[in-house]
Amino acid sequence: MATDTLRCTRIPLNDGRGSVPALGFGTLIPDPLATTEAVRAALRAGFRHLDCSERYRNEQHVGDVMREAFDIGVLQRESLFVTTKLWNNNHRPERVRPAFEASRSRLRLEHIDCYMIHTPFAFRPGDEQDPRDASGRAVYDPGITLADTWRAMESLVDEGRCRSIGLSNVSLQQVEEVVASARIKPAMVQVESHPYLPQWDLLDYCRRQGIVFVAFAALGHGMNPRVLDDPVIVAISRRVEKTPAQVLLAWAVQRGTAPLTTSTKARRIEENFDIGKLPDDAMQQIREQVTSRVRFNAVVGTGVPGFIPRSP
Repeated sequence: MATDTLRCTRIPLNDGRGSVPALGFGTLIPDPLATTEAVRAALRAGFRHLDCSERYRNEQHVGDVMREAFDIGVLQRESLFVTTKLWNNNHRPERVRPAFEASRSRLRLEHIDCYMIHTPFAFRPGDEQDPRDASGRAVYDPGITLADTWRAMESLVDEGRCRSIGLSNVSLQQVEEVVASARIKPAMVQVESHPYLPQWDLLDYCRRQGIVFVAFAALGHGMNPRVLDDPVIVAISRRVEKTPAQVLLAWAVQRGTAPLTTSTKARRIEENFDIGKLPDDAMQQIREQVTSRVRFNAVVGTGVPGFIPRSP
């Protein structure tokens, strides 16, 4: 299958503030040096959508790579779409703007393209990202609602340094509730999604609302059962002469989502950007013949991150 323009797909934002490249590079990489090299490789490969978060604890390293690319002239700021996220311990309205400004400063950017609420769960406010009680359970903040935090997010858009706002790790019901009460509707919703967790109902709702559906763990995050080893995916990859990862990413883009992929290997990063259009019958095969249903990240139920190591 010849490489085509699928990898250049962009999805318009419902707030009129442009569009987001469908193929995104996720920066959940624990090691600082590995983060630096991986982001460099992603930009060289052609990725123009970077997904970050204060919770990943590496925004400064991502920011240094972007600034390096801007300074030597190989990349223009307006060609890059950067998302970062508000973590659970900063949900109180008075903490939202300082958290945003701290992320923006670490990323060394004048503006953030989209700022998301990382999860709908508020943790005890403070400097500790992962507050626990004596029994090791997460400590929540019952005095704050998702609507309270969303209103503070809307104020960031009013101030101009945050162009769009969104939600992450949310259910369809939670998105509906925010949309119903919002002055500024979410531009993007980021959730786990792959053929084992297609989330068709949420995707259909996002389509109707013009909300960009961002799919994290688009390759299954390397966990068992491995989506990459699914017989249907493997058979299609052989037929179209692409890797299983390329098939999964093409499927995600063709069904109208914006998949995120993460790797620390330059060759794999290049491969993951080199996707091409799947035949219609392959798309239908994945929808009808992949019947396993698995959620790999339980963060949607607790707000406790499933892929991020706990604080030391």
